[in-house]
Amino acid sequence: MIWSDYLRHFEQNARRPLPAVRPEAMTPQRARALGRSLARFQLGEAGEGRIAHQIDSARLPGVDDDYRAALKLFVREEGRHARVLGLMVNALGAPMLSKQWTERLFVHARRLMGIRFKLLVLLAAEVIGICFYGALSTAVPGSWASSLAQLCADEEVHLDFHCRFFSLQPGLAGEMLRLAWRPLGWLAALTVLLDHRRTLSALGLSPGATWALMRARVDEAAVKMRPADYSTWARSRSSASSH
Repeated sequence: MIWSDYLRHFEQNARRPLPAVRPEAMTPQRARALGRSLARFQLGEAGEGRIAHQIDSARLPGVDDDYRAALKLFVREEGRHARVLGLMVNALGAPMLSKQWTERLFVHARRLMGIRFKLLVLLAAEVIGICFYGALSTAVPGSWASSLAQLCADEEVHLDFHCRFFSLQPGLAGEMLRLAWRPLGWLAALTVLLDHRRTLSALGLSPGATWALMRARVDEAAVKMRPADYSTWARSRSSASSH
């Protein structure tokens, strides 16, 4: 299996400096709401290190040395996201969190089954990150908007990376995972939407529009996860990287 394009992408991203995050003017209500939400996302982004060790012993379709290296760099990139969000939380004067109920729910869900189910839960987190970081970036001041937009762009690649993995899972196990995706993605989206509804309201963002966007991205991921002939996939990746 060829994962070299993703590996090069993550290696290049790993060399980026952290963005400069400075205090931005906003009303106390918006600052409190944003700080509360970003602290919760920061906790979630910081909690994915175990899978980087577990992948070394995994013997699964689609997993080779390039995939293992790319997955470890993906985890490091999520850690970078946690540091960026931490800078924002500190700039807002909000407290950092050590635990939170939605983060614990995602942790318990990841531990229910094997490594492929953990990756499915991480895929749900990517969809949520894309939608929320994208929405928040439209409602915050300039430098913060660009930092959140960068996180959102990273999550787009993460989503593609995980969907490619699931498209290569054969047989009944692969079908069961793909069937589980939509209910899992919708449940995760609804849970996070409920948890962050006050922030959306404070920033003037529509919960209904955010939910519609999440549902659309869950459906999009379901299409990307469909099994595909590997040679066709490899040719498409090669063609994309040459442009």
